[in-house]
Amino acid sequence: MEFIVIAAIIIYILEVNKQLSTKKFIDDTEPYFGFLMEEDYEFLATVKHGSEVDINQLYKKRVRDGLLTVIIMVFIFLSKLNFISVIACFIVGYLVFKFPYTQLKRYYKSNLHHINLMLPYYLKSLEILIQHYTVPVALTRSIKTAPDIFKPGLERLINKIDGGDSTVEPYMDFAKEYPVRDSMRMMRLLYRLGLGSQENKQEQLMMFSRTVSALQNKSREQKYKERLETMENKTMMMLGATGGGILLLLLLSMMMMMQI
Repeated sequence: MEFIVIAAIIIYILEVNKQLSTKKFIDDTEPYFGFLMEEDYEFLATVKHGSEVDINQLYKKRVRDGLLTVIIMVFIFLSKLNFISVIACFIVGYLVFKFPYTQLKRYYKSNLHHINLMLPYYLKSLEILIQHYTVPVALTRSIKTAPDIFKPGLERLINKIDGGDSTVEPYMDFAKEYPVRDSMRMMRLLYRLGLGSQENKQEQLMMFSRTVSALQNKSREQKYKERLETMENKTMMMLGATGGGILLLLLLSMMMMMQI
């Protein structure tokens, strides 16, 4: 323990005298850990923090925390360092590195319900734009007014379409990013609407509109059901508290009568 304190003091002195820079060390080693970045990390971070977030800075912080954890653990086990303790140090460091990503995943899953409720209203605004523009142009114009959570996926969708991908895959990728009720079906309808000729556009648009309206009705019903359940829970809690209070008063009254 004394050695750890001495080592910490030495590192601090070297840091103050600018003979050692832990920040530079972490910045130099961070690129070597780039392969550990998860495929959906950028998307998940954008969902939580918004499109303006600096992904590289967030990732550097994860790497820094993981490395510092490994170093601290090595110092802790320094007096009895062996192969198992070294492995344990790296495992703990890796868990610390992974923890922010796990939090982002949990945040995303907890917000899927919110996405499910917002999607019909976004599609309704998109429907209005499609009446005046082609589907790709409507998608591009919809980004400004789209909920923040949809913007990263929309940008990727538009980039793929602009890149020449005329298949249904960009639309399906968007649906997979937001795996909520009816997202696959709506993206297929949107793709077909983009492929349709001008003569069939009105008919396909009406079908799209009816489907969106049905989704909006489901969303309203879900919101109403949730509010009703919330009110019922509050009512039951109030009734329970009232009943408990009355029962307590009755018991106290009976005890007082028995004493008399």
